[in-house]
Amino acid sequence: MTTRRRLSGRVRVPLPPDEAFTLFTPRGEERWVRGWRPRFPADTADDTEPGTVFETVHDGATTTWVVLARTPGRHISYARVTPGQRAGTVTVDIDEDGTATVTYDLTALTEAAARNLEEFAAAYPDFLHSWEEAIATHLNP
Repeated sequence: MTTRRRLSGRVRVPLPPDEAFTLFTPRGEERWVRGWRPRFPADTADDTEPGTVFETVHDGATTTWVVLARTPGRHISYARVTPGQRAGTVTVDIDEDGTATVTYDLTALTEAAARNLEEFAAAYPDFLHSWEEAIATHLNP
């Protein structure tokens, strides 16, 4: 049986909401996520425009992402599919103080992927803490 997990947590970002938001856009994450290199199959001036498609590669697996919705400075949501592994959504909501609530809603596509998703779920608080640390390092080199 496969697994679906909805995981949510907060990432403190010591910036105003509009500036914090930019760190969670496809191109913005390049500034603080090691190895994050989105590839856009179609040229796009605004990487947050709903319908924008991009791909990333992590540990040899390609993930296709689609921007589903955005409210500039406040909210962005993505669909994401890694064939044979996971599919779901990622949503980031920015509070008045710049804090981001990050929600992953993922379904494992195979039994092996279900085990990996359970490991990801167990480590989710540490995962978000690593984001907080990486953002802090980016902001205060």
